[in-house]
Amino acid sequence: MLAGMSSEPEQQIGVGTPDAFQRLWTPHRMAYIQGEGKPRGPGAEDGCPFCTIPGKSDEDGLIVARGAHVYAVLNLYPYTPGHLMVVPYRHVADYPELTADETAELAELTKRAMVAIRTAAGAHGFNIGMNQGTVAGAGIAAHLHQHVVPRWGGDANFMPVIGQTKVLPQLLGDTRRMLADAWPV
Repeated sequence: MLAGMSSEPEQQIGVGTPDAFQRLWTPHRMAYIQGEGKPRGPGAEDGCPFCTIPGKSDEDGLIVARGAHVYAVLNLYPYTPGHLMVVPYRHVADYPELTADETAELAELTKRAMVAIRTAAGAHGFNIGMNQGTVAGAGIAAHLHQHVVPRWGGDANFMPVIGQTKVLPQLLGDTRRMLADAWPV
């Protein structure tokens, strides 16, 4: 039982039929589910967040590090604390479309992200990868991005498995600052 939660189901309008399950409402996720912020076309002027973010300050864009061809940015909907993405500046959807320089720098910033997260937060391991295409689970399929998801022993405890809830103990701005400070040069 979560602290402060009653074992008795509450009677509320519009929450469904009372049963033995508790509900943790996360209405802020509806924007993500409904596709808010997903690009309408190829570029910042068409709403691509990955094309828009580089024009912001590091703090406002949650950018951890910038390279010549790619940048590292925190995920607004992280699986774990420190979950970031390595993103090419160029609006490109498919991995084979990257240039050799973009591919090399994407790999290098991924390595640096791992070092920074291990240094700053003591990650025990990582899930690293990219979802290519909407059917493969890409939230923003029009602009390639590689996920770097730090993992710790026990981080997939009962909350996400049973409670369908992610516990993130740090605000994104604080995480961005911590990782940027630990970023290797």
